[in-house]
Amino acid sequence: MTDFWNERYAQEEYAYGLQPNVFFKDAIGEIPKGKLLFPAEGEGRNAVFAAQLGYEVYAFDTSKEGKIKADKLAQKYGVTLNYSVGDLEILNYPENYFDAVILIYAHVPAKIRTAFCEQLLRLLKPNGQIIFEGFSQEQLNYTSGGPKNSEMLFSEAQLKNDFPNVSFDFLTTEVISLDEGKYHQGLGSVVRFRAKKLS
Repeated sequence: MTDFWNERYAQEEYAYGLQPNVFFKDAIGEIPKGKLLFPAEGEGRNAVFAAQLGYEVYAFDTSKEGKIKADKLAQKYGVTLNYSVGDLEILNYPENYFDAVILIYAHVPAKIRTAFCEQLLRLLKPNGQIIFEGFSQEQLNYTSGGPKNSEMLFSEAQLKNDFPNVSFDFLTTEVISLDEGKYHQGLGSVVRFRAKKLS
């Protein structure tokens, strides 16, 4: 998968545009200023937006080409990102460190998904927030983007299982109109939630 993303992000245009995800843009106002973690952040559009608002931003992705594009975008807007390249388990972030984790289309292989979510929860402070948007399993009926493998798509039941130690403010599946760069265009089915870590 890393080769796939390096190839996609090596193109001059930004694959998912320059603007932040709409759901994240609307939700970030509920998060007090602090340290935010952006897993699978790609070309940096959401992380750069948060940095512009004064958050201390950390991000990671397995794609070195994604980091190059994110650093270029950060430089354009005069902000700093703490952006690492690598898998989560080797990055050694401190436990109970982040005030929020922002998961926007962070589709990981099914075999590591539960462990990935557990590790993210350990990095989140008690009462820290999670903002999440990803394609639902119904996305296979749409052509607006996302994995074609159902195991990499999300359901509400699955997310409740993967994030057991949280209180959901809401958890919903919706059909929305996407307009995010070249690869997220048209109607799509997404799962969204906002939650807080209990302890």
